[in-house]
Amino acid sequence: MTQVSRRTVLKAGAVLSATPIGMGMTTPLQAAAPAADKQAPGYYRYKVGDIGVTVVTDGARTFPLPDNFVVNATKDELNKALEAAFMPKDTMTIVFNPLVINTGGKVVVFDTGNGEAAHAQSKGAVGQFHTNFVAAGFDRNAVDMVVISHFHGDHVNGLLTADGKPSFPNAEIKVPAVEWKYWMDDGEMSRAPAGRMADLFKANRKIFDALGRKVTPYEWSKEVAPGITAVESVGHTPGHTSFVVSSGNGKVFIQSDVTNHPALFARNPNWHAGFDQDGAKAEETRRRIYDMVVAEKLPMQGFHYPFPSLGHVERDGTGYRVVPAMWNPTL
Repeated sequence: MTQVSRRTVLKAGAVLSATPIGMGMTTPLQAAAPAADKQAPGYYRYKVGDIGVTVVTDGARTFPLPDNFVVNATKDELNKALEAAFMPKDTMTIVFNPLVINTGGKVVVFDTGNGEAAHAQSKGAVGQFHTNFVAAGFDRNAVDMVVISHFHGDHVNGLLTADGKPSFPNAEIKVPAVEWKYWMDDGEMSRAPAGRMADLFKANRKIFDALGRKVTPYEWSKEVAPGITAVESVGHTPGHTSFVVSSGNGKVFIQSDVTNHPALFARNPNWHAGFDQDGAKAEETRRRIYDMVVAEKLPMQGFHYPFPSLGHVERDGTGYRVVPAMWNPTL
């Protein structure tokens, strides 16, 4: 057997390094790959017992931090929280992550994102749900049910296509009974202050009128779909709803908007977001829900958590910390 010495290897390396590029080389050089200008389709799957959950992102919106983003904290306090989370000062990024749940017998969409029309308006930043939904292998015509947690635009706008048609033409649309009663009440609408609240009433009625107001109101503490129970979590809106998904030994809590970005509102549960209709009630609900999740060691799915928006909650001083769940390459 031929013996290769260290001196032989070093000598060969010196010869190769002195060889001009292109001389004595038979392998052609490869051109650099073109620069990518967008992410891969955003979806992530996991199982809860026999129930399949797919997180399908609608994208993220970045904007200058408004003065009233939190009504009972200063901008300096917000910036300290942002910096502690390695996020830029004076800037807020909110992500949007609807769910598609396969119960084994039904395909159920939970909340619908900002809507297809928002995709062009935001230059692709949001309104990605339906594109990612198709990339994940789903067909909008095969959706059996859409369950809405509450009537804010980033949850209901995706009920319609960009041209105002039903996004899920064969699906039953389920809405919280309390939420439906509030937003469809003419008296409540007449008392809504001008600006954001008045605009929300108009926008919600436009969406549900386009659907012929064909909805099925659901009650709290009852199943909205097999293995999925509605949980009262009001404050963010009068009928805001969360959910528990349960199958076999598996269970996960879908918090909807109990908090917005966890780096701000889980860490500081006493902060009242400007978009909470009842800040004090939202805080009370946040503490109640998070204490329950901590005590029961439930995984938590958050609509505005960083994608794929699944984590565990633990106490941290006077607030809470969300620990992202480990990414799992298998189901």
